[in-house]
Amino acid sequence: MVSLLYKWLLAFILLNNTTKEPAPGNIHPIFVSVTEIEHNAAAKTLEVSCKIFTDDFEKTLRRHYPSKIDLLNEKLTAPMGVLVNDYIQKHFSLKVDGRNVTLQFLGFEQQEEGIVSYFHAAEIVAVKKMLVFNNLLYEYSNQQMGIVHATVNGKRKSTRLNNPEASAVFQFVE
Repeated sequence: MVSLLYKWLLAFILLNNTTKEPAPGNIHPIFVSVTEIEHNAAAKTLEVSCKIFTDDFEKTLRRHYPSKIDLLNEKLTAPMGVLVNDYIQKHFSLKVDGRNVTLQFLGFEQQEEGIVSYFHAAEIVAVKKMLVFNNLLYEYSNQQMGIVHATVNGKRKSTRLNNPEASAVFQFVE
């Protein structure tokens, strides 16, 4: 997934010929989250992961929660998990075939420069149409974008949501 993030970032930079300087205090000139959604037909589940740059995510969480925010401190994993779950549940949701999907938070981990959070949805027998709502970190930067990949029956579909665009529809009808 990390190499996929790099490919998307490189493609975006090359396609947009970005020559802008990063905003003061920012380490990177791009604001992106990458979400992977995979339907596991055998287990009848959806498996979801969201990757967000650690520094951007921490700054956003600090704006929303009065707690000490340190996603990399292992001693704070449990309380940070509560905040990660709360924030993502408020800014990311799914509907499958017209029904809201309940995402169960499984945890999060650091992967290189990002935080990856994991979710699971049970009793998803089939997926014909998936509506994705994703405005992760949109309040942090008006340049924020969300890359969303959805895989159903081995068919992968992807889209890019640019702030303020927050919804995408994937059709998997055969």
